[in-house]
Amino acid sequence: MSVPYSIAPPTAAYFLDVGDGHRIYVEEAGAEDGIPVVVLHGGPGAGCFPSQRRFFNPERYRIICYDQRGAGKSEPSASLANNTTWTLVDDIERLREHIGVDGWLVFGGSWGSTLALTYASRHPARCRGLILRGIFTLTERELTWFYQGGTGHLFPEAYASLCEGVPEDERDDLVAAYHARLTGADEGLARDLAVRWTHYETSTSRLLPQIAPLSSGSASRFAWSLARIETHYFVHKGFFPYDGWLLDQADRWADIPMDIVQGRYDVVCPPVTALELRRRAPHAKLTIVPDAGHATSEPGIEKALLAATRAFADRA
Repeated sequence: MSVPYSIAPPTAAYFLDVGDGHRIYVEEAGAEDGIPVVVLHGGPGAGCFPSQRRFFNPERYRIICYDQRGAGKSEPSASLANNTTWTLVDDIERLREHIGVDGWLVFGGSWGSTLALTYASRHPARCRGLILRGIFTLTERELTWFYQGGTGHLFPEAYASLCEGVPEDERDDLVAAYHARLTGADEGLARDLAVRWTHYETSTSRLLPQIAPLSSGSASRFAWSLARIETHYFVHKGFFPYDGWLLDQADRWADIPMDIVQGRYDVVCPPVTALELRRRAPHAKLTIVPDAGHATSEPGIEKALLAATRAFADRA
């Protein structure tokens, strides 16, 4: 069966003070005594959406979705202060302690897979399992592929639009050029560039692109937090000790059940990284979806994620 579950309404919604001037927005859904699962959204800066609950049987799971620092409804919005990979890992632990569970299933895609693996490297005993999609380990190779021409060879129109946002003599490092302006004094320019940045990402995320406008309202807010927080993390190389650090932590995950779901034609986070993760974690189950890109909304990705959450529940 590959039909997604109906989106369970929240049983609780609240802000959790995690210190450093940040409050993260949390929604709980499903069965109070169900298998706890924390959903780690992408970006960084994208925020959680109700549709992400469709992967979990609300009669068997206690579903915890939350907006990471600066993302979604969390406060302050789009804030970069005290916002690093390590503060986000600490927030996950604060949230786990707050809801009162010893461990949980960790579910994340794209940047959410980065954060899930980082959390598992720091707190392996708290991870009952990992379900990961569109693997991203935030290396120079991955950033160069997406922002300096690899993806641009396949989506030249979208890449040309991204490049047009900054002067020609700064296009050899688009991440740095965008970050400088997204954190600069000209907020009008910064917000325009945030939309341009986000349009590039959404334009390349599906095998068959479906582009939604990002010029106003909540979509514009989404673009603002996504672009600011992504460039902040990317110029700081994920705040990792060295390039490639994350995959070097594989021995920390050796006892954690792991499912990897990867689109064959994912040009945002190409399959080569998922294959490298599988090589480092040979106990993991890897599913390559033959007719999908990066997005969870693609039928093959959705089917594989549903299968993974159902199998985990059956084993629990």
